[in-house]
Amino acid sequence: MLKHRNSFGFRVRHWLRLWLSIGVEPLKGMDREKRKRSVEPGDLFLIALCVVSAAACAALRGWEGFSNALVFAVTLILQIAPIMLISMLMAAYVQVLLPHDQVSKWLGRESGMRGLLIATAAGAIIPGGPWVSFPLVLALAIAGADVGALVAFLSAWAVIPISRLLVWEVPFLGGEFVMLRMIVSLPIPILVGLLARQIPLTIDPPARDIAMVDDE
Repeated sequence: MLKHRNSFGFRVRHWLRLWLSIGVEPLKGMDREKRKRSVEPGDLFLIALCVVSAAACAALRGWEGFSNALVFAVTLILQIAPIMLISMLMAAYVQVLLPHDQVSKWLGRESGMRGLLIATAAGAIIPGGPWVSFPLVLALAIAGADVGALVAFLSAWAVIPISRLLVWEVPFLGGEFVMLRMIVSLPIPILVGLLARQIPLTIDPPARDIAMVDDE
């Protein structure tokens, strides 16, 4: 029996059941109405733009141009879909693991300047591209981070990313230039975070309606 429990197949099935329980069980208690997503005006605009673009491509380039564009689009989807799936799974499980009360304490509106400094530091040291940063921001938003902290996080990730500075900027531009740019750019995430907190904007990420953790 112990040998069976230590087998590779048993461990795989165990972790699959664990992941599914984290992602699926909380959805069972949701109202059916909450699961329904209404089509928003932005979605309708994108659909209309896609139809118009397809019609223009067929009219101007013929069916051959239309089919080539379609093949390119399908190829791009197949390349991006696995990365998107992994990113969304990461966001889902990260927001489950994050303690919501602690996120609100350290990155919520009441965190003040401390929250902006933490968000700036986190955005600067987080490696990876948008497939990493944006799902993480989504998870933080669901967990209770306020708009100022999220803006500071993304601004630091875009302006002063440590990994990109070390890998690209220092070898190409030199240490003195990079140091100057860091000094000049360092206040930007904090300033835009403070500005964002002055704007009466409520964060309402699309995934909030199906958040997997109940704070109560």
